[in-house]
Amino acid sequence: MSKILFVLTGADHWTLADGTAHPTGFWAEEAVVPYRALKAAGHEIVVATPGGVVPPVDRASLAAEVNGGQEKADELARALEEMAELRTPAKLAEVDLDDFAAVFYPGGHGPMEDLAVDAESGRLLVAALDSGKPLAVVCHGPAALLAAVRPDGTNAFAGYRAAAFTNEEEIQGGLAGQARWLLQDRLTEAGVDVRASEPWAPHVVVDRNLVTGQNPASSAPVAEELLKLLG
Repeated sequence: MSKILFVLTGADHWTLADGTAHPTGFWAEEAVVPYRALKAAGHEIVVATPGGVVPPVDRASLAAEVNGGQEKADELARALEEMAELRTPAKLAEVDLDDFAAVFYPGGHGPMEDLAVDAESGRLLVAALDSGKPLAVVCHGPAALLAAVRPDGTNAFAGYRAAAFTNEEEIQGGLAGQARWLLQDRLTEAGVDVRASEPWAPHVVVDRNLVTGQNPASSAPVAEELLKLLG
């Protein structure tokens, strides 16, 4: 079938307003669920990160309390072990978009640290958007959209409808008061039309070739929409 590019954070921390480093990485469910759906459909996955570093998983995403119990948490951890692509990522700067049929960005707070300001990721996102290829982004993954700036200084996603981790979810998660900035606010400032739904409930927005999901629970429906666009 097709090759799908998974762009993951290389950051293992998120710098808070007081300068402390909050441990993070990518959110396990947001990588595992779409990975499984795409592999089951016969697609090949290639992982890329800034500098080609092995993407760190947010250990909090493997906790029993966020996975409906220890059994599901253990299953998620086993699924990550089976994702060999995570251990041999490509360097984002060396990726050729022409090799891929679609691009996917999972979240976790990691993208708030690196992908939000990564020029190579920004160029890739602009090219993916303009190519018309399916582009799917979930939860804090849309932080990467902030780096997708055109030569005239405008954001390539300005005017697009999108879902992303909301201010209310950040508040309920307990980190809003410590953050230097909030994702929903920054995307709105960049001209993105953020469509927020109920906290923690699945919510997906499709606008042209862009598929976005609000939170971890949106991972499965985002994968479904991505598969529809892939045909």
